[in-house]
Amino acid sequence: MKTKTTKQNNSLLLFVMVLYFPSVVGQVSYSIPEEMEKGSLVSNVAQDLGLDLKRLKSGRARIHSGDNAEYLELDKERGLLLVKERIDRETLSICGQTTPCALHFQIALEQPIEILPVTVEVTDMNDNDPVFEKEGRVLEISESAVVGSKFMLEKAVDPDIGLNGLQSYTLKPNDNFILKLHRQSDGGKKVEMILQKPLDREKEEFVTLLLTAHDGGEPQRSGTMQIQIQVLDVNDNAPVFTQNVYKANLKENSASGTLITRVSASDADKGSNGEVSYVIGNGMSSVSKLFHITEDGNFVLKGPIDYEKAQKYEIDIEAVDRGGLSDSSKVIIDVGDVNDNTPVIKMISSSTSVEEELPANTVIAVMSVKDPDSEENGRVNCVIDNNIPFKVTSTSTFYSIVADGDLDRERSSEYNITVTCSDEGMPSLFSSVTLTLHISDVNDNAPVFERSSYEAYVVENNTPGLSVLMLKASDADWNQNARLSYILEDSSVNGVPVSSYVSVSADSGVIHAVRSFDYEQLKEFNFRVRAQDGGSPPLSSNVSVRILIQDQNDNAPQVLYPVQTGGSLLAEMVPRSADVGYLVTKLVAVDVDSGQNAWLSYKVHKATDRALFEVGLHNGEIRTVRQVTDKDAVKQKMTVVVEDNLTMHDKEYNDQLTFYLVLALAVVSFLFITCLLLIISVKVYRWRQSRVLYHSNLPVIPYCPPRYSDTLGTGTLPHVYNYEVCRTTDSRKSDCKLDRAPSHNVMCPNAFELLKTGIFTNF
Repeated sequence: MKTKTTKQNNSLLLFVMVLYFPSVVGQVSYSIPEEMEKGSLVSNVAQDLGLDLKRLKSGRARIHSGDNAEYLELDKERGLLLVKERIDRETLSICGQTTPCALHFQIALEQPIEILPVTVEVTDMNDNDPVFEKEGRVLEISESAVVGSKFMLEKAVDPDIGLNGLQSYTLKPNDNFILKLHRQSDGGKKVEMILQKPLDREKEEFVTLLLTAHDGGEPQRSGTMQIQIQVLDVNDNAPVFTQNVYKANLKENSASGTLITRVSASDADKGSNGEVSYVIGNGMSSVSKLFHITEDGNFVLKGPIDYEKAQKYEIDIEAVDRGGLSDSSKVIIDVGDVNDNTPVIKMISSSTSVEEELPANTVIAVMSVKDPDSEENGRVNCVIDNNIPFKVTSTSTFYSIVADGDLDRERSSEYNITVTCSDEGMPSLFSSVTLTLHISDVNDNAPVFERSSYEAYVVENNTPGLSVLMLKASDADWNQNARLSYILEDSSVNGVPVSSYVSVSADSGVIHAVRSFDYEQLKEFNFRVRAQDGGSPPLSSNVSVRILIQDQNDNAPQVLYPVQTGGSLLAEMVPRSADVGYLVTKLVAVDVDSGQNAWLSYKVHKATDRALFEVGLHNGEIRTVRQVTDKDAVKQKMTVVVEDNLTMHDKEYNDQLTFYLVLALAVVSFLFITCLLLIISVKVYRWRQSRVLYHSNLPVIPYCPPRYSDTLGTGTLPHVYNYEVCRTTDSRKSDCKLDRAPSHNVMCPNAFELLKTGIFTNF
């Protein structure tokens, strides 16, 4: 019978101990008695682990107990380890008869991730009585049983261990029998009753004995079973097993009905007294559900066995004859493991997001992996896909996912990390778990311009605010780290800040002209523009920009020689004896523009005699064209025009444009007149056609003349024509309708003319 005493529990609280194992950093162990009240203090675990209360809260400390039920809880406010549920050592699946019995769990912390192992040993209390499965047993023993005959008795069961477990048996009264206790290798105690004084049925047919089982606890507990012995007559040979121990091997998950081994016992008696039957020893009800012995001694599997629950069975068996004599033996079955369990993966703590450029070997997640199988079937290896920058590292208890390379959000912003754990069994079993990890951006990429340098052309005399050029840069980072602004770097152009020449739009990168440029003063200038992102700290890069000013023909030529002052006329002397080509003078002019805009030409605009002098088109030399005569005026006036190239080009262009405009106007006028004449002709033709037939209110007298033809084809009518003339009494004109054969010319003369020719003489 199981009892619980609160007073006893409170006294045992004094023996809670904290044990430190220097081989494991941060690991603590405690020892507590079973049956502690809910809420009882185990220890100040925060103090023992060297953690402050703020760390427990910020790290979201929690207990990870794995397969164990959570019997303990953590008070994060005070850093105390408390009993969450009353602990009964005998009901813990991890204990049984095992000593020491310990609960293993971990305290998991985050930010950063820490796993702190904790072990709590549960010590046994003497709270269970030894118990026999049956309250009584009936034995039939022949009076001829010899001294020394053995009778195996039912074992008592005490869930407690050590001194609190089963220690001894007593038998009362003990006039005929003594007890012999056999300690077994599994820690159990087999008890036999040995006859030390012959029985006499005639004196005592029934003997009542009391078997008592004692434990070694304080206070001592006990349990009893009554034995009724019926004395039988004359069966003086007990069965004898051929072996004291039978050994067999059996694979787990074997089918029901599998033959494990065969036992055999012989009895020298004859008849019914020599017939032997086999039974599994009393007190092994759980074993009898798994195994069965047939009448012929076959030891057969009855129920399912699992290596993970029990690796070995030691089963007491008994051979009994009809006279009640018996012998005992043992069957030892070693259970072989089969790879029937996949590794079990449990994620203890994990991160869902990390920054890029994470240091190598940073822990991303911690998990526990267990395989209940044994040896190679239980040895587990975990791997990660080689194509991602992560790896799995292991300790004796845990597996960690750590960074194993550079994390670059620009290459991959998310990883699906699949960890596959497989055992070494044949065939290998495996299981996997997937962790999704997001990579957050770090400002590690500077802006990059599309070109290494920019160049733009601006025509002088531009309007201020003109859009000159658009710069474009990109940043591989994300969000704020990729938000760019464009900045004009400080510099000067001819001693003037560049900002007085151009400006840059911070958002779009468009460069605007701040002023109107003059090619004659500034032909080009350079400056630098910086693109800067919005990260912290910001990154930037710059680019060189070159602005080239293009010339515009905004300056007229200037005559340098001869020098003209005050608007006076320039005079040159030409002798009358000057020959043809005589150089009178040379005009020199310049144009401050450049290129074609500065190409000059010289032309005579006005002259007293255009046939006497000419001016060189490009060199400005005024020469005589012919010999000077006495008839020529003494004073010759000449006006020379100096033009630059654009003026000439525009003039030529205007001349060509005038020619084409006149030509186009002439073509359009011709087409218009042609269309007008065509329309008038059509109108006249339709009017004449409408007059051929005249409709009158008087009755029409039709007349059909005979057909006339010129058969020879030599008269005025070379072809056959048909005429039909219709007249009215009041008509002043004759109307004619003419039919002809196809593809012949049509003639429709006036009826009056027809009459004159005598064609209608019969009318």
